[in-house]
Amino acid sequence: MWKRITKALVAGLMGLNAWLSAPMAHAEIPPIDPSIEQTLTISTGSELSIMDSLLYDDVPTSDMLGQTFEGLYRVVDGNDVELGQAASVDISEDGMTYTFKLRDDIFWSNGDPVTAEDFEYTYQRIVDPSSGSSAQSSEVFKNATAIREGDLEVSELGVKALDDKTLEIQLEYAAPYFPKLLTGSRFLPVNKKFVEEKGDQYGTSAENIVSNGPFKMEGWNGTNLEWKLTKNDYYWDKEHVYLEDVNVHVVKEASTGADLFDAGQLDYAVLTDEFVAQYDGSENFHSVSKAMIGYMSFNTQREATGNAKIRRAIAHAIDKELYADSVIQDGSIPLNGLVPLNFDLSEDGLDYREKAGDMVVYDLDQAKKDWEEGKKELGIDSLELELLINDQGLSKRTAEFVQAQLEENLEGLKLTIRSVPLKNRLEFQRASDFDIFYGTWAPDYQEAMNFLEQYTTDGGTNFAKYSNEEYDRHIDEARHEFANDPAKRRESLIAAEKIGIQEDAVMAPLYQGATSYLLADNVEGFEILPIGRTINLRTTYIAE
Repeated sequence: MWKRITKALVAGLMGLNAWLSAPMAHAEIPPIDPSIEQTLTISTGSELSIMDSLLYDDVPTSDMLGQTFEGLYRVVDGNDVELGQAASVDISEDGMTYTFKLRDDIFWSNGDPVTAEDFEYTYQRIVDPSSGSSAQSSEVFKNATAIREGDLEVSELGVKALDDKTLEIQLEYAAPYFPKLLTGSRFLPVNKKFVEEKGDQYGTSAENIVSNGPFKMEGWNGTNLEWKLTKNDYYWDKEHVYLEDVNVHVVKEASTGADLFDAGQLDYAVLTDEFVAQYDGSENFHSVSKAMIGYMSFNTQREATGNAKIRRAIAHAIDKELYADSVIQDGSIPLNGLVPLNFDLSEDGLDYREKAGDMVVYDLDQAKKDWEEGKKELGIDSLELELLINDQGLSKRTAEFVQAQLEENLEGLKLTIRSVPLKNRLEFQRASDFDIFYGTWAPDYQEAMNFLEQYTTDGGTNFAKYSNEEYDRHIDEARHEFANDPAKRRESLIAAEKIGIQEDAVMAPLYQGATSYLLADNVEGFEILPIGRTINLRTTYIAE
């Protein structure tokens, strides 16, 4: 059986190799009317954190990174990938070595050529333990874990620039999802020379960024709520980029976005709450499900939230169906595990979430039982906790709903809310300055591992500081021992989720997101992405 699995993996990799190395077949250039101004005006949900693929931790910033930078691969047709900055790739038979030839016509927006050394430097930054990176998924690179743990120098990473246009990447284990991983915002390249010149100012404003994607950023000073994306004339495929300008406005309230759209001041606006019902049926209304999740995470280093029974009680005490129906109201659904539905499918089409089952459901009896036992273990009758959120509209409504539910259902609990700008919330998370935080998270690639790996002891986004040897062991098995055995790999991931989410309740899943939005009827080629970033503007244009 092992031989059959290995042969199937090799055959699949060879097919992928041939497909990715083949010349791209572009769709016909749409008939663009030269008299129509190719300017789009869109909203985004919050201010940007930092335009550095190494350090960002939020979807709005990821969206902007995705429009202004491009990796070795790029996203096409929503959930597929094709070669981007790379002209070709050769994948070894065992799937452990990728050798890329970069395009000859790729440049940074300041005119510098994009080189293999830029990619080598980018991936070294990700794994460098002194970089401040919260990157996960980097363990797939050879020697990455040893480097992050300080046992090897970054120069030992399995990523080498063989010459200016040849990049070799060696993996720690076979990862058929690797091409999709490299489209993630975390793995978008940076200009080595420019980053080293700017130092800690890199990515803090438009003047401190050079990019290599379809667009470049203008007018962002690091804190303002309006900026512009303009077509990047240095982009290798600019012939198939149609928009000249994209005006971006931060709109934190759905009501404001809807009003601006109705007034003709926005071409794209995201809807929530009652506005979904209000616009449902309109020719401008659209809705698509996403792999994005909303959740609460606990600081396991603090006494109260370090108690698993206290965490479980909180996770079970929230009526998620009522929350989705009365607070979000945008097509989002309750989520009872870490990995969402319709995201990770096996070869025979079995959904991971359906196979794993529910991990954390609304169960008031269980919540109260765990709550009383947790208080007894802590030797207390009452407890004050703080919920950290960003000041976006949905975050505020979520916090108020959670506060009401928990204070009603868990005797002796007082929950206060600390609302701060997103950038500050992320800073507090990194500094472990929270009891509980509420946030959203979207995966970088389409596999359950991408959700589960974040809670390993050395996980890059493990802000909970959670550590469980059995959890880590199951994740390690899935990465290495069962890398070529999909069925056993999935069993290990499910076992890890049961430990981390069902038993230890390191996080409390709330919902699986959907994107409901308004789009002007003269906008064509606009893509909402089901995984990772929200939007893709590269193929967008304005029609009559």
